[in-house]
Amino acid sequence: MRLFAKFASFTAFCRKVWALSVPYFQSDEKWKARALLAAIVVLNLAAVYMLVLLNEWNRVFYDALQNKDAAVFWAQLVRFCWLAFGLIVISVYRFYLTQLLEMRWRAWMTSAYLGRWLANQAFYRIELARYAAAHGASPDNPDQRIQQDLNLFTSQTISLSMGLLNALVTLVSFVGILWGLSGAFAFDLGGSSYTIPGFMVWAAVAYCGVGSVITHYIGRPQIKLNFEQERVEADFRHHLVRVREYSESIALDKGEAVERQHLGLRFDRVLVNYLRLIKAQKNLTWFTVGFGQAAVVFPFVVAAPRFFSGAIQLGELIQISSAFGRVQDSLSWFVDNYAGLASWRATTDRLTGFEASFSRLASVKPGGSAINTVASDGSLQAHGLTLALPDGRLLLANASLQAEPGEAVLLQGPSGSGKSTLFRALAGIWPHATGQVALPADSMFLPQRPYFPNGPLRDALAYPLPAAQYSDAALKQALTDALLPDLADSLDEEGAWSQKLSGGEQQRLTVARVLLKRPKWVFADEATSALDEAAEATLYQRLQALVQSTGGALVSIAHRPGVAAFHNRQWVLTPQASGAPAAYGLSATPAV
Repeated sequence: MRLFAKFASFTAFCRKVWALSVPYFQSDEKWKARALLAAIVVLNLAAVYMLVLLNEWNRVFYDALQNKDAAVFWAQLVRFCWLAFGLIVISVYRFYLTQLLEMRWRAWMTSAYLGRWLANQAFYRIELARYAAAHGASPDNPDQRIQQDLNLFTSQTISLSMGLLNALVTLVSFVGILWGLSGAFAFDLGGSSYTIPGFMVWAAVAYCGVGSVITHYIGRPQIKLNFEQERVEADFRHHLVRVREYSESIALDKGEAVERQHLGLRFDRVLVNYLRLIKAQKNLTWFTVGFGQAAVVFPFVVAAPRFFSGAIQLGELIQISSAFGRVQDSLSWFVDNYAGLASWRATTDRLTGFEASFSRLASVKPGGSAINTVASDGSLQAHGLTLALPDGRLLLANASLQAEPGEAVLLQGPSGSGKSTLFRALAGIWPHATGQVALPADSMFLPQRPYFPNGPLRDALAYPLPAAQYSDAALKQALTDALLPDLADSLDEEGAWSQKLSGGEQQRLTVARVLLKRPKWVFADEATSALDEAAEATLYQRLQALVQSTGGALVSIAHRPGVAAFHNRQWVLTPQASGAPAAYGLSATPAV
C-alpha cells in the first residue's frame, strides 16, 4: 500500500511536469523548440559515442605503454587529439544550444504567465483570493513565481532531463562493453560450483541500487525544505520592497526600529530553514561523497585478481575501470542529482499551485456573478446588486442605483461601509458581486491610491495610454489646470513619481489625467482628500465643468462637507439593524 502511494505520487508529479512543459512545444514556436531539443539530444548521443571511442582508446594506449610500443603510442596520441577536439566541439555546442533553449523557453513561459496574470484583473483577484476562505490558500508572491520559479523550472527541467537521457544512453552503450570485459565470476558454495556471467555489470547494478535507495531515505526531507526556503526568501524580499516603497511614511513615523525587527524576524525564518536544509544536505553529502570515493577503487578491487593472474593486461584493466565508471555514473544519476531533483520538485509544486490559481479564476468572472454591460442610453444603472467581502460577510444586498447624464452624485457612509467596494463593483472588477450593472462606455475611475509608473512624467500623466497620443501642449495644459504648473516643463524628467510627489501632488496628477483624457463619466474615490479646501473646490469645479461639457456625470466618494456643494444627489450607506440580510443598506436622496 505504501509503495502504491509513492508510485501514485510520482505519477502525479510527472503529470504536473508534463502539463507545465508541453504547452511551449505545442506553441507558435514549436518548430524552433523541437528543432533545438532534437539538436541537443543528437549532441548528447554524439558525446556518448565519443566517450565509447575514448574507452576503446584507453585499452590500446595503455597496452602500448605496457608493451613499450612507441609507434602505437604516438599514433594513439594523435588519435586522442582528434577525439578530444571532437568532444570539445560537441560539448561547446551542446552547452550553447541548451542555454539557448532554456532562454527561449523561459521567455515564452514568462510572456504567457505575464499575459494570464495581467488578463481580466487576475493579479488583483489573486491577491483578494488570499483572504477568501472559499478559495483556500492562494499562491504567495506571484512575482517570484514569474521571475524566479519559471527560470528555475526551465533550466532544471532541461538539465535534469538531458542528464537522465545521457545517463540512459551511456548505460546502454557501456553495459555491453563492461559485460564483455568483465568475464565470468566462478565460486563454490555448499559443494556446488556457480558462475555469474558479466559479474562487473551485476556488481555495478547492486552497488548503485543500494546507493540510490539509501540516498532517497537520507535526502527526501530536502523536498519540503526547498519548498519552504523559496517561500521564506520571497517573504523576506517582499518586505524589503515594501520598506523601499513606503520609505517616506516609515521615516515620518520613525518606524525604522519596528521595520528592523520585522525584517529581522523574516530573515531569522530564512536562516532557521536554511540551517535545516544545510543539515539535511550535510547528511546526504556524508553518504554521496563516500559513495563516489568508494566507486573509484571498487572496479580495481573486483578486476585485480584477473589482472594479477595474467588473464587481462593493463589496458584491459583501465578499460574495465573506465567502463565500470561510466556504468556506475549512469546508475548513480539519481544519487548524484538528488539535491537538484528535490529543488526541481519544490519549484514544480510552486508553479503548479500558481497554475491552479489561474484555473480557479477562470471559472469565476472578474466581476463575480454580476452582469456588467455598457449602458446604451449613457446612464448608470444597477439592479439587484449584492456585495460581499472576501471572507463571505455580506455588505450590501439587492440594491438598486441609477444616475443620469448631467447629475452629480455623492456616495457617503461610515468608514468600512463598502463605498470603495461599491465603486469596484460598478467598474466590474469586484469578484464577490452579483446583480446587473450597466456602466456608461466612456468612464474613468480615480482610486484612493493612484498608480504612477516609474519613468518620464509624460508617461505617468498619460498612463495607461501612450504619451505619444497627446501633444506637449495638451499635457502641459492638463498639468496647469490640475494646479501643477511647476511640472509643466518637466515632461521628460524621469523619476519614481509615487515617492517623488507628495500625497496632494499625486492626487492633482490623477485629476490631470482626467482633464487630459476628458471622459464623460468620472468616478472619484476620495480623489481630493489630501488637498486644501481651496484647491479641492477649484478641481471639483473643473471636473464638474468637464462632465457637463462631455454630457456625462460625476460620482464621488468624499467625507468633507464642502464637496457636497458640487453634487445634486446622494447615495447613502447606512448600518442595518441586527438580523438584516446585509450589514448596510443603500438609499438615494437629494443632496443637502
